[in-house]
Amino acid sequence: MKTAFLPLVLLLVVQSAGAVEPEVIPVWTGKPPGETVDLGPEVVHPNKPGENPPVTRLTNVSQPTLTAYLPPQETRNGTSVVICPGGGFRILAWNKEGLEVAEWFNSIGVTAFVLKYRTPTSDNKSPWLAPAQDAQRAIRLVRSRATEWGLAPNRIGLLGFSAGGSAAANAAIKSESKLYDETDKLDQVSCRPDFVMLVYPAYLVDAKGELKPDLTVTKETPPMFLAHAFNDGITCENSLQLFLALKKAGVPSDLHIYSTGGHGFGLRASEHVVSTWPKRCEDWLRSRELLKK
Repeated sequence: MKTAFLPLVLLLVVQSAGAVEPEVIPVWTGKPPGETVDLGPEVVHPNKPGENPPVTRLTNVSQPTLTAYLPPQETRNGTSVVICPGGGFRILAWNKEGLEVAEWFNSIGVTAFVLKYRTPTSDNKSPWLAPAQDAQRAIRLVRSRATEWGLAPNRIGLLGFSAGGSAAANAAIKSESKLYDETDKLDQVSCRPDFVMLVYPAYLVDAKGELKPDLTVTKETPPMFLAHAFNDGITCENSLQLFLALKKAGVPSDLHIYSTGGHGFGLRASEHVVSTWPKRCEDWLRSRELLKK
């Protein structure tokens, strides 16, 4: 299964062969909406013993940023995606579900923006809210600078893993809702992503395994690609129930549920067929003509 994605070393070579040095962009011009507590400096947790390859875990994020990964100009196709790493709304799996994913997108010509959204929010009444606000603002920011980056303003996607999948799903499905009060003129730009990819999304269903009632899917909801493992401790019903709602609303979407793979596999190769999901995602993007220049 090691052909499921380009090895990280090769991706770094591709990036260094002509890609632009990543730019780090503040998501908000001032304090993010609703923030009243000073979390102090960001924290990088030490790697877990025996973890190979390691996972970089960030927390205490109070000032969200976007890290921009632009492919070389000659391979850039104009499509872009904002990436929301997972981490249970406690940490961000920064490299595994962020930077490595951005490098993979660059390898197929897609410009990627890794969102460092606010965390921890796991103790909040609505843990998804602040991250979803950050995701909506990030979409607005990318769309507002699309010409500068050579991007198509109608080909901006949103990808989320686990808790990041919850944030991305809420941000996309509620893109017409007022998740926060307008802070400046940037908030007048549309925050609706044109397509969405959710990989083992979490916290979308209730205790009965039904889609949460505030996730109201309509025909205006963006098309989605969903991937999950059957044996994931974060039940695959999160993806299944959302897919059924998309089907009922007439939103064309792909659902891939693999028998094994567990949770948190990212793009890393394994003996499980689930590690082929990036190729299926690439096929989906290609079928929607999102990989054409």
